[in-house]
Amino acid sequence: MTVKTLIIGHGAREHVLGETLVRDGAILYAFMSSKNAGLEDLSQGKIKIHSETDFSEIIEFSKKNNIDFAVIGPEAPLVVGVVDALEKSGIPCVGPRIEAAQLEGSKIFTRNLLEKYKITSNIVSKSFRSMENIESFIKDLGEENIVVKPDGLTGGKGVKVYGDHLFSKQDILDYCQTLIDQKASILLEEKVDGEEFTLQTFVDGKNVVATPLVQDHKRAYEDDAGPNTGGMGSYSMENHLMPFISQEDVDEAIEDMKKVVAATKAETGVEYKGFLYGGYIKTAKGIKLIEFNARLGDPEAMNILPLLKTNFIDICMGIINGNLKSDIQFENKATVCKYLAPKGYPMSPQKNELVIINKEKLKQLGAKYYYASVYREGGNVYTTSSRAMGIIGVANDLESAEKVAEQGVGCISGKLFYRKDIGTAKLLQKRIDHMNSLLQ
Repeated sequence: MTVKTLIIGHGAREHVLGETLVRDGAILYAFMSSKNAGLEDLSQGKIKIHSETDFSEIIEFSKKNNIDFAVIGPEAPLVVGVVDALEKSGIPCVGPRIEAAQLEGSKIFTRNLLEKYKITSNIVSKSFRSMENIESFIKDLGEENIVVKPDGLTGGKGVKVYGDHLFSKQDILDYCQTLIDQKASILLEEKVDGEEFTLQTFVDGKNVVATPLVQDHKRAYEDDAGPNTGGMGSYSMENHLMPFISQEDVDEAIEDMKKVVAATKAETGVEYKGFLYGGYIKTAKGIKLIEFNARLGDPEAMNILPLLKTNFIDICMGIINGNLKSDIQFENKATVCKYLAPKGYPMSPQKNELVIINKEKLKQLGAKYYYASVYREGGNVYTTSSRAMGIIGVANDLESAEKVAEQGVGCISGKLFYRKDIGTAKLLQKRIDHMNSLLQ
């Protein structure tokens, strides 16, 4: 049976989702707000360029092409109810409905849910809609322990942390005032020290199945300097863990996510179905939740999907039908993703600059590449104001995977920059040393 699958979204995450579906036998269609050259090629031009939150257009495109199911890549359509709209029109979806997508759409909803259902990965937090009582909360927690988060989606760039972005009580109050002036609800949270890891899972409403752990790098420049970005790259290890994260830690996080999925159903009446991304941190006090995302990560999707041995269409059908199998197989290989971004990103990126890709050499190296925010015109590829391409090395160990990714980056030329240190032994050792110093 030939399965017609629709991908909604236009980035590197959607490129790798589309590639995996096609590899496993799907006929691909793509609905995107800007044209991704990778998805255009994979779907052999069966695409529509239009707003990803225009439900009636998505439904019309799906019906016209007899789509069997849709996979929603990014968060923006999910949190405004694309799945509800499509399912009402008889189009099954891999992705949560609007109430369940609040796990990403509202940080306040998530913290309240964790508190109400006594989920142990929760941390101290309080939400505010005005400046009233903010100062006393800061005093109670200590200004050096404060993280400020606007509620809602911020593309990984709205969160500000004391010591990284805010350097005094006045800085905290000023940022809170700015958000309140923008009519945002805000969440003040306790700052936690530890090592972050990403646990991406497949969820069918009840079952939560883990994929290999990934660690992302948010900071723009080497050695974790500079402003936060959407993510400059990521790595995963051949044993699917991290040197500082044990199987027991993963089991604890999975149990946590199962409780959250059950709590979401109890609270909203809606089953969580789709991909659920747990952004966790290992601290001296155990595993704590930083955030949930209602989709796969970008870059982290590029670390796990190329390793997938189980048929991805079967996984998608298991999510939709509520009968997801627990024995999903991944290759025991390490991966390194290095993201190329336009020079000046994220503050003043150089747009409309030519990107030259030596595809033949990439193929010889065995490096993978996924288009993010670039556009193709007359066969040439150009930068936009966001990340351009993810280059992936896959190998038997981290050192070899990093080498492939690094050589892969050498096949791309243009006004681009990337973090050379991602996946290197030196940076990994820094993470291990940090974790050891906290656990002593």
